[in-house]
Amino acid sequence: MNLWEDARVARGMRTQLEMRRKRLDGGDAPLGWKVGFAAPEMLKRLEITGPLVGFLTRKALVHSGANVTLAGWARPVAEPEIAVHIGRDVSAGADHATAKAAIAGISPAIEIVDVTEPPEDPERILTGNIYQRHVVLAGAAPAKAGSASDGIVCRVLRRGHEFARTSDPQANTGKWVDIVRHVADVLDAFGERLRGGEIIITGSVVPPIAIEPGEDAIAFEVDPVGAVEVRFSDFKQPGE
Repeated sequence: MNLWEDARVARGMRTQLEMRRKRLDGGDAPLGWKVGFAAPEMLKRLEITGPLVGFLTRKALVHSGANVTLAGWARPVAEPEIAVHIGRDVSAGADHATAKAAIAGISPAIEIVDVTEPPEDPERILTGNIYQRHVVLAGAAPAKAGSASDGIVCRVLRRGHEFARTSDPQANTGKWVDIVRHVADVLDAFGERLRGGEIIITGSVVPPIAIEPGEDAIAFEVDPVGAVEVRFSDFKQPGE
């Protein structure tokens, strides 16, 4: 069964995309899309056949080095990700070569989510846009042309010290080309289209990082592509 044929996913996507339309009608602008829960154990746990798809808008964008206040958040989590920049529209059913050619380049990103409830029901996860709050980018253009990951080393710095490292940024997320094809197929099933000029953040390259009270910053270095950093303030455990 295709992901979008799952009744839970269909209901959640329709609600999510209606929320997106209302935000755009209210003056926000599209930025792109995100995928989540692509790891095999999460696919099995949620009983889904592919990653869930959410949306990104301009008002969620945070520029590298900026501060994000976490006051009132339930469970903030940072996810170091690769942003794939789409250079041309991608239709449903695109083959591997077409999807690869549509990738203008890549750049580092950090997604910040607020896990307000346990991820147990795909419909509820999608209705809440997969917990999305912010995405941190260094700029609007790709930092590295093309879709190759050869020679890339990713490092996550926490409080100024290396916290995690990987030389295979697609190991935890799946192949970027396959993600592009998947997003195009899912969007088409609900009357949307993956368009040139958008980005897809492709999932955390290392296990997601729960932000702790007093956490000051997380940086994500993708050598030799570039780096992004985000600072935090005002996060307290509920009840404090």
